[in-house]
Amino acid sequence: MEFVRRVRAWMQRSPFQVDLVLAVLAWLIFPVFAGSSGTLGFLLTTAQVLPLAWRRTQPFLAALVIAAACLLQLIVMGTPMLSNVAVLAIVYAVAAYAEERWQSRAVLIAALVGGLLGGLDWVLADGLYAPAGSVLFQIVPIVLFMWMSVGVAWVLGDAVRRRRAVLARLREQNEALARDQAQRSALVAQGERAAIAREMHDIVAHSLSVVVVQADGGAYAARVALARGTGADPQVLERAAQTLETLAATAREALTDTRRLVGVLRDSDAAEFAPAHGVADVEDLVQRIRDSGVPVTLAVRGEVDHLPRDLDLAAYRVVQESLTNVLKHAGPRASVVVDVLRTPAVLLIRVTDDGQGLVVPGTGLDDDGFVARGTTGPSGNGIIGMRERVEVLGGTLHAGERPAGGFEVVASVPVERLPGSQTPGQQESTAPIPDAEVPTGSRRSHE
Repeated sequence: MEFVRRVRAWMQRSPFQVDLVLAVLAWLIFPVFAGSSGTLGFLLTTAQVLPLAWRRTQPFLAALVIAAACLLQLIVMGTPMLSNVAVLAIVYAVAAYAEERWQSRAVLIAALVGGLLGGLDWVLADGLYAPAGSVLFQIVPIVLFMWMSVGVAWVLGDAVRRRRAVLARLREQNEALARDQAQRSALVAQGERAAIAREMHDIVAHSLSVVVVQADGGAYAARVALARGTGADPQVLERAAQTLETLAATAREALTDTRRLVGVLRDSDAAEFAPAHGVADVEDLVQRIRDSGVPVTLAVRGEVDHLPRDLDLAAYRVVQESLTNVLKHAGPRASVVVDVLRTPAVLLIRVTDDGQGLVVPGTGLDDDGFVARGTTGPSGNGIIGMRERVEVLGGTLHAGERPAGGFEVVASVPVERLPGSQTPGQQESTAPIPDAEVPTGSRRSHE
């Protein structure tokens, strides 16, 4: 079986070699069966049989050579030859393998005309003086037989051509489907990578920001305690202890979130995809920021207990990233207002602060002695990630400086129609979240 497969594969890869072998075998066999036809018969047999070696690679040119040899036979000989069966073979080959459809039709017409001329020549050469009725009776069956043979050969070849065309179209469709599937897989993988990157950014950036702030506070409290020796203020020591506890809690939460995300990557169980946080967890998030020394005011209004899963997580991440940016960029003495409003139509999230920016040595200061946000280092992906989360859900996000000073992040996300989300005749509330009063100050940009 292995030998047969190899031979079949070689025959498919080398059509000219296969046809050449068959043509040479026919060229060697035909003179034996046809008997002695002289030099002229041998030459005509050669001209009609050997061109079959190009029946698949150059079928139309091979047909022209065979047609010329047959025409020469009609002129110089009055009898048929065994090699005339090459006409049927080339008619089939042109119908099956010719590049242009008109070539197969032209060869078909030439073969039908040749059959008529051959029948007339062969019958008239033997019955030149026979009655006209007898000649006609002999010619009609011969011509019909040759026409039927030519027609069958052409129909079979055309059927093969149609089948090859169908197979070619199917291969093209399969290749197109494979390319489309590969593109879809690449897009899905790209989307998954973007989602993972957003999750990792939100988890790591927020937790590390809290850790940095708490570490600075703990280090300061420790230095004060060390400077005072055994007479250290108990409040300072308590502050240091609270700072260390906050550091440990933040690190544990970051570790839990990271483990959950890694678990999603390792296991495709749908339960793993449940969001770790939601609007209900914003209070704990805000409290952690308060423990870092940043005053935060939180207001959650409306029914937020049954939000869609993706929206619930996106709202939490928007608040988390906004507070992270406050820790990183707002500077000292900054306060924050977090306002979450659920209406029947949308979920509105607004995080505003009155920070003036960080003071960094070597940077230009404004009139108030602070630098603009965004001048303290390269921009990150925080706002980009928030905007991607919101836009995926069909919402919008604005992040920028406030005219009165400070910075704000405002997200508006449509809420899926839930049972009881709106009573008949109730109008959808589109009132904006009230702006919080903040002191004036320099304008700055966010990460």
